[in-house]
Amino acid sequence: MKTQQVLAAGHGAMRLSLIALLTSAALLAACGDKKEKGASQTAAKVNKAEVTVHQINFVLQQQRNLRPEQADAASKQILERLIDQELALQKADDLKIDRDPRVVQQLEAAKREIIARAYLEKVGEAAPKPTPEEIKKYYEEKPALFKERRIYSIQEIGIEAKPEQVAELRAKLGASKNISEFVEFLKANEFKFAGNQAVRAAEQLPLQSLDAFAKMQDGQAILNQGPNGVQVVVLASSRSQPVTEEQARPAIEQFLLNDRKRKLIEEDVKKMRAEAKIEYVGKFGEGAPGAAAASAPAATPAATPAPAAPAASTGLSSTDISKGMGLK
Repeated sequence: MKTQQVLAAGHGAMRLSLIALLTSAALLAACGDKKEKGASQTAAKVNKAEVTVHQINFVLQQQRNLRPEQADAASKQILERLIDQELALQKADDLKIDRDPRVVQQLEAAKREIIARAYLEKVGEAAPKPTPEEIKKYYEEKPALFKERRIYSIQEIGIEAKPEQVAELRAKLGASKNISEFVEFLKANEFKFAGNQAVRAAEQLPLQSLDAFAKMQDGQAILNQGPNGVQVVVLASSRSQPVTEEQARPAIEQFLLNDRKRKLIEEDVKKMRAEAKIEYVGKFGEGAPGAAAASAPAATPAATPAPAAPAASTGLSSTDISKGMGLK
């Protein structure tokens, strides 16, 4: 009992000291000039809690492609969302939702993700910036992206097909006089397929496919095999729109830097795995990476361009595409 009294007295003294400290700070702040008093970091008061400018700025920093003139309007919208969030947090606190096992698990998972990502970002910070010579070299080595850059009008046909039907489709595509004839073949043989069309600049295409596209002439097609069938990509038309080295420099620099960061992170993770003792237990031990690697099937070879099919200048009509081109 005496010990409890001593502890209570100690807590009381600490509380009084804290109150005195806060009171002194308030008095000192009151003695400052009016400009300092007006520079509050509080953006809004929600019951007994506050939403601060720091919270708004943190969310603003996550907004990409936000122009300076949009910052004020965005800040006000963010503040309203933070007020709604604070109200929800207060109600959740009343209901003790933070003690719900599912919420605790989600919080822990988010914490792990944030801390692990922060570590990997720190590893990536060691990547050196590319030199002007390296940027120039990349520019010269990728003419399809820059000096010979094109804008592609692409038509895609996704076809449901079994592996044994792929050779027949490839042969028929190569033998067709135009893409419309190939579409008629699909309809006649009751293939399920759907079409789409898009306009893509060179940099919007997968980098591993760009060289193949750059070699294609208008009207030619590429057939790619996938897990559930094939995709036929038709180059309906294209136009030249080159980019100078000066225009491309910022994008190249960022790309090369990001690629170096990625490689550093991959190497670091690989090293940590090699140094760590990792043991798969229970059912996970049966399909452990070591065992899977020994029995893994060979990788599927990359798709090659189909023989050129000299299509009509119009290719697939927009009407055919909007109707789904025979989707059954």
